[in-house]
Order: sequence, then structure tokens, then C-alpha cells
Amino acid sequence: MKFEKEMKLIRKGVEEIIIEDELIKKFKKSDETGKPLRIKYGIDPTGFDVHIGHLVPIRKMRDFQDIGHIGVIIIGDFTAQIGDPSGKDETRPHLTAEQVKKNAEKYMEQLYTVLDKNKTEVRWQTEWFGNMSMKDVIKLMGKFTLAQFMAHDTFRKRFENGLPLGMHELMYPILQSYDSVAIEADVELGATEQKFNILAGRDMQRYFGQPEQVAILSPILMGTDGKEKMSKSLNNYIAVFDSPKDKYGKTMSIPDDLIINYFNYATKLAPEEIKKIIIQLRNNEVNPKIIKQKLAREIVSLYHGEKAAMEAEKEFNLIFSQKEIPDEMPEYKLKEKMKIIDILVKSNTCASGGEARRMIKQNAVSFDGKKITDIFAEIFQEGVLKVGKRRFLKVVK
Repeated sequence: MKFEKEMKLIRKGVEEIIIEDELIKKFKKSDETGKPLRIKYGIDPTGFDVHIGHLVPIRKMRDFQDIGHIGVIIIGDFTAQIGDPSGKDETRPHLTAEQVKKNAEKYMEQLYTVLDKNKTEVRWQTEWFGNMSMKDVIKLMGKFTLAQFMAHDTFRKRFENGLPLGMHELMYPILQSYDSVAIEADVELGATEQKFNILAGRDMQRYFGQPEQVAILSPILMGTDGKEKMSKSLNNYIAVFDSPKDKYGKTMSIPDDLIINYFNYATKLAPEEIKKIIIQLRNNEVNPKIIKQKLAREIVSLYHGEKAAMEAEKEFNLIFSQKEIPDEMPEYKLKEKMKIIDILVKSNTCASGGEARRMIKQNAVSFDGKKITDIFAEIFQEGVLKVGKRRFLKVVK
């Protein structure tokens, strides 16, 4: 097959391709015309913290870019103000346009740690929805039936359980599907939970006489706890903005049965190499810790380079293998008695007061080896604050 190499790359770490034969035909047409495929991914910047689970489909976009195609990021400044109902049991709060803009800028900064900026097109929904009339909106709504939407698991369950289901939320898949028409998408990327919306995009393109996009669905990356999908609220995530040592340490904390999941969906390791690792684990040929160290290096290298990965590994071994506090750590100078939460935030040891409170409540904060359990605790003495297993802060006066 002519495009076997390309298909092998695209299949890696993918749950489902709808429809694979169509993708091969699109590759063929692109090759014949010299026109790159347009690979769509939409973001709703309801927040700006991106973790490596969010980047599973983004890394697939980079695969397409590496073989000559264009990544098109849709900034959902309309849908972010509606809220995607996928997997949610309740309605999201509304955001202002200014909040969406600020979040989007921060979001893109993190996506560019993976994407090729020169092969990335950023589009805002206001380009096509900004001047759309009520008549146009009603025409779009007329392309779908209520029965189609009640087949959506989330809509159906909320309706059956008597939970609120706003009419505006039914608009979400319609707006997202029209995005595909507006940018003439050849492929749309997304998580498996986005299947309904992405397939709606195929329907919408057909209604407008466009070739239907191919849906490429990526699996959900499990959180570091091995129990739930990666989520900030569950504190089981590896953030793009995490330092190399935090990425390394968090990876080392995952259960052994997640090792292959992470190799498949969070690294660039070739399938052949992953198969060797599967055999090694199955036959107990190598200590899982050694394989996990390789995984941690792969993940850190993706975002920070090999040198940073080796330094993170060296520090991890120093702290955890030898049970020592690192020789070097950030310092924070106290001028007066302060709440520990304020110290953690102002020193950037924690991203926010919410995270600092959450870590204290989870018994993950200590000062000179003593657990901090009071979120209002104050100190005015020198010592070492430890947050989780990997973050240290030297408090000085």
C-alpha cells in the first residue's frame, strides 16, 4: 500500500478511525494535488491548565504536520460560553469573552510545546458565527433531529435522571459541527468521548455538499492514580507547565499497570519498541522500575529535552533512592509571619491558593518533616517546606 508508512504513524495511539479507507483516499488526493490536508482540533478555553492527557490528540496533529499537513486549531469562543456537555452531569457556568481570550492565549502557549507553529492555523469561531443571523441559526438547527440528540449518552442520562438540560447545550454539537464546514476540515481529532460531536461534523459537511471529514478518536489518558482519567480536580495530572523534575516524579508514581498506557499515549516511542517492553514486563525480564524510569525520561524529553530528563532522573534518585533533601532548591525570604498557603503561592511552589489548600487537605504539605494540617497555619521561622513528593522550598529570613 502506497501510504502504509503514513497510516502506520497515524494509527499509533488511536482508538478508532472513521473511516480508514476515506483517510487513505484523502492522502492520495493530497499527494496528487499537492494540497495539504486540513486537520481540525477544537478547544474550549474554559480554563488554561493543560495536562499531558489533553495533548494526546494534539500530538496526533503534530504527526500529521510532520508528514506535510496543516493543523487547524479552532478557538471555541462561542462554545466555551455555552459549555460542552460531554461527560458532564451538570451545566457549566458561563464565561465572559475576555476570560475566554485570556485562557486561549495561555492554552495556545502550551499547545505550541508540541505543535509546529509554522504549520498551525488558529481560527476563532467569531469569524463565522459573529455575523450569523437568527435565520441562519435556525437553518443549522433544522439539519438535526431531537431523536439524534437523545441518542447522545450524556443528554439522555441527564434527561432520564431529571437533571437540568438547557436548550443552549443542544446547540453545542451543532456549532462544533459547523466549524468543520467553515474551515473545510479533512480530519477532526478528539477524545473518544467527543465521538458524537465529531460525527455530527461529518453530517453537517454532507448537508453543505462538502467531502466528509475523517474522525480520529484518541483514548483517555488515565491519571497518575490509575483510577480515574487525568484531571486537575482529582490532582492526578501531569501538567504541561510542570517542571522537568515534577513530570519525572509524577510519572514514577504511576501504578505499574499504567506503564504501557503511558508509553502508547504520552510518548513518541515506536510501536515496535513498545511491543518489546510489553514482552519484558510480561516475562518479568526487567524490573518495572527500570522501565518506568525510561518512560519518565521519554515524557520529560518531549517537553524539555534529553539533558533536562537526565538531570530530573539524577535528582529523583538522589531524593527518593537516598531519601535526601536536594542540595539546591528555590528559596523564599520571610519578612513577617505569613500563612503557609500564601508562601506556597507567592513562591510559585503551588499554582494557586486552591491547589495549596487542596495539598494541605490531602496531607501532602510538611514543614521540616512535620505535616501541615491547618490551612490557616502561619510560620515565621527558617526551614524546608515540602509539597507532595517532589516540590521543596527553603524558607529563609
